[in-house]
Amino acid sequence: MKNLKLTVAYDGTNFHGFQEQRGTGLRTVQEVLETTLSKVAQRPIQIIGAGRTDAGVHAQGQVVNFRSDYWPIPTAKIHLALNTQLPEDLRVVQAEEVPLDFHARYWAKTKTYRYSIYHHRVMSPLHRLYCYHEPRQLDIAAMQESCQYLLGTHDFKCFQAQGSPVQDTVRTIYRAELIEEKPIIQLYLKGNGFLYNMVRIITGTLINIGLGKNKPEDMAKIIAGRNRVLAGTTVPPQGLCMMEVEY
Repeated sequence: MKNLKLTVAYDGTNFHGFQEQRGTGLRTVQEVLETTLSKVAQRPIQIIGAGRTDAGVHAQGQVVNFRSDYWPIPTAKIHLALNTQLPEDLRVVQAEEVPLDFHARYWAKTKTYRYSIYHHRVMSPLHRLYCYHEPRQLDIAAMQESCQYLLGTHDFKCFQAQGSPVQDTVRTIYRAELIEEKPIIQLYLKGNGFLYNMVRIITGTLINIGLGKNKPEDMAKIIAGRNRVLAGTTVPPQGLCMMEVEY
């Protein structure tokens, strides 16, 4: 029995998210990966993902693992063999054998996400699938200042999508950094876990601060309020990318 860990990258534009949606016929990352892996192994393969990205969300460093009692390809050549059969918007970047009890989701220590904003009066057609367009003037310094209030361990209930069944909303953020490389603004968030739509709601809240609707110090009040209504809008999925999972 082998337990194999794959680091995968994908353009989420034409995927209906990561998780398989049985019986719907919708194209998902999990479904495409499992179909290809099962074809290679000539037996059913089921994968476990580190995170369940939504439709339209991209990944540079998503991690999955699967166990198989028979695997015909040497680990060092798995990426070569799979990438010849996978569609162009999905690639295996790296493969390695891991202990049998390794679990891509439960063993994850931190995850890093990036959200990209195209800050210009005219949206570039080359970035439309990978950035959120914000044509209005933004106070970048205020947005950067407000990031400091995200660091540390807090109850982030205010940044959780309404209707989510998750009860424990306490998470730890290790990195909250806003970098401007005109015309693109990139928000990097690294934490021990994220609530549903948390990164996208934080981004919407930062935009409100950049527009002057809130002050940087209001970020602390929004977090303390634990109320979704106090936070900003949920920005669209295409600007979000899962960058790295650390174990």
